[in-house]
Order: sequence, then C-alpha cells, then structure tokens
Amino acid sequence: MAPQQVVAHMMEHDLFSQWLGIQVIEVQEGYSKIQMTVRKEMVNGFGITHGGIAFSLADSAFAFACNNRNNLSVALDTAINFTKPVHINDVLIAEAKELHNGKSTGLYHITITNQNNHVVALFKGTCFRTNKKLVESYQ
Repeated sequence: MAPQQVVAHMMEHDLFSQWLGIQVIEVQEGYSKIQMTVRKEMVNGFGITHGGIAFSLADSAFAFACNNRNNLSVALDTAINFTKPVHINDVLIAEAKELHNGKSTGLYHITITNQNNHVVALFKGTCFRTNKKLVESYQ
C-alpha cells in the first residue's frame, strides 16, 4: 500500500476534512499537498475567514504527511502564524513538508497559500509516532 492509499483511507474516514471540502493534490512519503475553497459559512464576525479554518486545513495536511507511511502518528504540538486575511471563495493550498522523521517524533512545516500564491499562514507541527499501523492491510 502506497502513501496515496493510506491518505485515501484517512480521507474516507475523516468527515471533518470532507466537510471542509479538502481535495488531495499530491502525496509522497512525509509530504502532502491539499486544497480547499473557502465557503460563506467559514467566515467570522469580522467578515474574514475564521482562523480555525486555515488551522484545520494545515492540520489535515500535517496528518496526511506524518501518517502516510502507515505509522499511526498524532499531534504532539502545533503552532500557526496568520500572515494575510482569507476571504470567501479563496482557494487555499496547504503544503506539508517533513523536516525530521524520527522513530518517536516527526517535525513538519506547512505553508498555506491562496490562489494568488500569497502566503496566508505558516504552521509547524510535531507528531508522536505510535507503534500502531493506521491501515492494517498495509503491505
């Protein structure tokens, strides 16, 4: 089972990522690139996209990148910086890159850009690696 198959399994069971409208663009070991379009119900009281939406997009990219070797990994620590506002109908792309792949932890940097290739947020995530397989039929 390839990293793409692990992520497909994750997406099949990830109802929140489905609700966000996430589409998987590319997956490699320790890497993922996903996108979504911001909808009107994702806007906060200031008329801009709620920060939790960008965070959630980055968190999904993080999860797909750190789990796609089929080693169940969970978030240990995350942080996000918002650099530009996000608006309704913006198309956001989150690209997760692995900085460290250790036996018990992994470190990832996720950049979120909009349709104009402007960086709107930067996310850093550290995961804890369990000794469990995410998909039991992994070969």
